Amino acid sequence: QVQLVESGGGLVQPGGSLNLSCAASGSIFDINVMGWYRQAPGKEREYVAHIISGGRTNYADSMKGRFTISRDNAKNMVYLQMNNLKPEDTAVYLCYVVNNRLYWGQGTQVTVSS
Repeated sequence: QVQLVESGGGLVQPGGSLNLSCAASGSIFDINVMGWYRQAPGKEREYVAHIISGGRTNYADSMKGRFTISRDNAKNMVYLQMNNLKPEDTAVYLCYVVNNRLYWGQGTQVTVSS
C-alpha cells in the first residue's frame, strides 16, 4: 500500500507561480513512475506530466515551457513547479505513483484568477 500526501495548491493571479509537492509513504520500494494529472469541474481527468526513476520527463503540450516536474528519490517526493499560470490551469491537481499498481493522491486545488 502507498499513501500520497499533496501540498502547495492555492489561489494565484494569472502569471503567478506555484510549486506542488507530493510525498509518498508506505510500500514505496522501486517506484518507477511519479506524475500529475488534473481535473476541472465537469471535465475529464487530464494528463499533466510524469517522471520516471531514471529522471526522464514528459509533459502535456499545453504545459511545456511553463511546468517543470522533478523528483527526490531519497525523500520519495515528486514536485510540479508551475510558472506563468493561466486561468485555464484552474483544477484539482492529483499526484500519482506506479509501484506494481497505480496509486492516487487526494488532490490539491489550484485556482488562477484575477
